[in-house]
Amino acid sequence: MTPLFQRRMVAPLGRPDEQMALNIADEVPVRMVFNEILPHGVMMLTPGHLEDFVFGYCLTEEIIDCRDQVRSVTVADCDDGLTVDITITGDCLARLLKRAPRAQTGHSSCGICGSDDIPSVAGIARNPFSFDTQITSHAVRRALRDLDQWQALNTSTHMVHGAAWASMEGHIQMIREDIGRHNALDKLIGGRMRDNRLSEPGICLLTSRYSYEMALKTIRAGMETVVAISAPTDRALRLAEQMNQTLIAIARPDRQLVFCGGSRLQS
Repeated sequence: MTPLFQRRMVAPLGRPDEQMALNIADEVPVRMVFNEILPHGVMMLTPGHLEDFVFGYCLTEEIIDCRDQVRSVTVADCDDGLTVDITITGDCLARLLKRAPRAQTGHSSCGICGSDDIPSVAGIARNPFSFDTQITSHAVRRALRDLDQWQALNTSTHMVHGAAWASMEGHIQMIREDIGRHNALDKLIGGRMRDNRLSEPGICLLTSRYSYEMALKTIRAGMETVVAISAPTDRALRLAEQMNQTLIAIARPDRQLVFCGGSRLQS
């Protein structure tokens, strides 16, 4: 099993004799191949919860529509990285074969780099969210208060992003971590998808900014309420507004800003 981090010795600037040990999170090239015939580029990932990543990535990239369309996932070591062989149903493979391939390696910091076009709200095959589901401010604050203690890898390395899911009451149920914010989110979506809980309402928490690809992924996964530690980009905010998504950002346990979708919130 590929380790999530390495132990390294470092020294404070100007004091080379004062060695100290630090845990450094790893990033591993992960080559994805579909149905043994179709390479789909290389992603840089923290090598944990890779099956969750595959399910989440395939859903948010619209390669599949549901969990059962992934038939198998096999992870194998290769030169300086990992290969993930993914078997999907024939109709999904046919749809994927019609697409232009990614033009470059996917970096840990970017979710849509290398795509042939930029997805828009018009390309999202779903209606805007309704405001039937209500979330309380107390639940949001409870989830934010408990978030740090769930970030085990970040506690060890102080350098990875997290994506967490909390219940309607604000109890965190799952977290996934990765050097890439979009990778962490795909892992969370995939983990919930594999547990057959993707349709359950709740709160998605992100330890990162809310950029456009993060908005696309959460909306495609049906996440009505998102709480982000950093601010959104304007493009992401406009997409969230059009889809009736509740976006709370620059969020801390003691202070949060509601950017859109306030009708879903209760005091």
